Order: sequence, then structure tokens, then C-alpha cells
Amino acid sequence: MMARPRNLPASAPGAADPGAAVEPILRRWLGLDAQAIGLPSLRRAAESRMAAVGQADAAAYADLVARSPAERDLLVEEVVVGESWFFRDPQVFEYVAGSATARAAVPGRGPVRILCIPCAGGEEPYSVAMALLDAGLEPCQFVIDAVDVSHAALIRAARGSYSLNAFRNADLSFRDRWFTVGATRSVVADRIRGCVALSWGNVLEPDFCAGRPAYDIIFCRNLLIYLTAEARRRVEETVDRLLVADGILVLGAAEPPILRGAWLPAGAASVFALRRGPRPAAAPAPAPAAAPPAAGSSRVAGQRPPAAAIRPSGPPPGAPVGATAADAQPDDLPTVLRRAGEIANAGRHAESIAYCEEARTRLPPSADLFFLLGMLHQAVGALDSAESCLHKTLYLDANHEEAFLALALLAAQRGDPRMAETYRQSAGRVLARKAGP
Repeated sequence: MMARPRNLPASAPGAADPGAAVEPILRRWLGLDAQAIGLPSLRRAAESRMAAVGQADAAAYADLVARSPAERDLLVEEVVVGESWFFRDPQVFEYVAGSATARAAVPGRGPVRILCIPCAGGEEPYSVAMALLDAGLEPCQFVIDAVDVSHAALIRAARGSYSLNAFRNADLSFRDRWFTVGATRSVVADRIRGCVALSWGNVLEPDFCAGRPAYDIIFCRNLLIYLTAEARRRVEETVDRLLVADGILVLGAAEPPILRGAWLPAGAASVFALRRGPRPAAAPAPAPAAAPPAAGSSRVAGQRPPAAAIRPSGPPPGAPVGATAADAQPDDLPTVLRRAGEIANAGRHAESIAYCEEARTRLPPSADLFFLLGMLHQAVGALDSAESCLHKTLYLDANHEEAFLALALLAAQRGDPRMAETYRQSAGRVLARKAGP
């Protein structure tokens, strides 16, 4: 458990509204955007705790929250949104299971590492464990860490007892396999609970999960939508620090456009998964200023001006629809990949595909560009086009393990488990070669 910050700022003196009184504290502590959960909800949470401690004055209660970590924790329990259920968006867990299985197939590598932040009442990390075991992995082949700022959520997860509300999918066969089912509650099997390590932590703290090995897959679903812009930035920096170079970040449906870093779609739009895109190259050193022409000299007729003096008069070829001269960027491959990812993460997949297709006609063949096109076509449901682009990716780079994984998912969608397994094995062999002896 990490040290908690001291001397949190209290609310403005004399604040009459209980929600307004505690809002600055929760913003600093949780990064909470009060507008996202609604000021009435925040007010009700504060009023509930004020009644519990017998405090009628909002400013005095805010001072108590600022001074007392115990009371702050109790207020947090009133505020945090713990609503979840098992296999929420089942296609996400199918995708993650395929990726984890391929990674686990690498000879000599350690267990696949997965992080869930937050963990609600355990529904998400336990769903991950069930998906991996159902995919054929053994518990020794993966590690699942589940971290939450809510002590109550961690207690619920440790108990592993769930009402009917936690089982909302049409297919509940997993409940028969992994739960002891009662009349009103079902208890998760010890084998599943043993696959998940629960711990307290605040993702806004600089030392969050410090000292732990990096993770192959990070779940951070439906958290960013409740945070301020500054808190989102800090969470993104933390995720970037904790994720391995070829790792996968899984977000909630509305969250990919929120990120500001170099991220690209990692699968179909319905799995809300991202991978790192190209990092911006360091800016070149400025060229020395040209010496002024000698007196009386003039440029030779027909001579081109220096390259630095040439300025584009409009957007580059293939720029996104609506681009202006102010948007103009060098259209080399890293720029194309970055801009295409930004457009796609804003939900404009067709525009991103058109941009990439135009760039493909004027750039040298690129495995990364074909892979991104494959992901974009998969996101819009054009599976044949996606498969074609992924095969072209492998023609240009036979060691592109993510293309193999994407093809495995497409084969599974077509109902061809044998081919899906073949692609997963190929991805595993590639990862083994990259891992070295």
C-alpha cells in the first residue's frame, strides 16, 4: 500500500453547498471531474457522510475530510462508481485471451502480466482470469493485478459473492463453470480468486505500482471519463510507464479519443484496444543562418530558393478532410501513422482509411501502414479488406506478431478455430525469436 498525500487543501471557507465544499479535495485526491458525475450526486454523497458523523456545517465537514484520511476514504466510497458486471463487452475478453495465449506460447518467457485499474468489485479481473483459463492457459502462465482506490470495492472483490445483477449476458455458461450458484447470490471459485492479486492504490500517485515489472495488457476502462483533463494526463503518463513496448491498453467505449499520446487502434472498434504508435522523432538542430549575399550579387536566373524558404500553400496530399494550411505536416510515414491514429481515435475511421490509402500511393511499401489499414478495416467491419491488408503486412514483415494475432481473431470470427490457432502459434514463434535465446 502506498503512502497517501498529506495536507490536502480544504474547501473555500464558508462554502454552503456540501458538494461544492468537498469538490476541491476530491479533485486533488481522485482527479474527479464533478461535472462528469453530476454536482447533485456529489452533494448527496457529502450529505450522507455529514449525517453519519453528525456534522451540519459543510465547511467544517470539508476540513474534517482534508485532515482525516479515514473520513476521506469513507467519502470516496460514497462517490466512486462501482457499477459493473461479468464479461462486460465479451468481445474484449475474447480479444485479450487471444493476445495473452500467443504471448504465453513464447518459450522461456515469464507469465503474461495484466493490470486492471480500477477493479470495481472484482468483476473485471475475475472475467479476465476465467477467459484465460477457458482459453487453455494455466494459472502459472499469467499474473493479474487488480488495483482500486476504494477499500469497499476491494473487500467486495475479496469476498467474491455476487448478486444476479452481476450476470447480465445472454451466455451465462461461465457461471456454471466457475461459480457456486445460490438462489440469490453466486460465489466465484477459489481457483479464479487465486489468479487475481488485489491491492489498494491511487493511480494519480507518482509511485503507483512502482517497482513492479511492466505489464503486457492494461485494462483502464471507464475511468478517464470521470476525470479532469489534468488527471487524465497523469493517468496516461502512468499507463505509458507501466506498459511494455508492444503492450495493449484496453479502454472504455468512449475513451480512446481522450488520450493525447501516440496511440493506434489495436483491434476492431468494438474492443476499444490501443497500441503504441510511432514516437515523434527529435527535432533536428536548426541549420545555421545563410550568409547575406555579397554586395551587388543576385540570384542566378532559374535558381531554386533554399529549401527552408519553400512553404506549402495548402494541406499536404492526403491530409484529412477539412485540413487547412495551418494543419500542414510533413507527410513522411511516421507523420501519416500518427495523424491516421488521431483521426481513427476520434471515431472517423472512414476518413482515416481514405487518408492512409492516399498515403500508400506515394510512400514506399510499409508493413506498419498496411497493419494500420488492416486494423481500420476491421474496425468498420470490412473483414475481407482487413485480412488482405494483414497478409500484405506479413509479406513485408514476416516477424509482425501483431498481424498474426489480428489474423487469429479474424479467423475466430469466421468460425475457423483451427486457422485461428495456427496464426496464434505463428505469433508465438515470432515472439520467441524476438525474445532471443
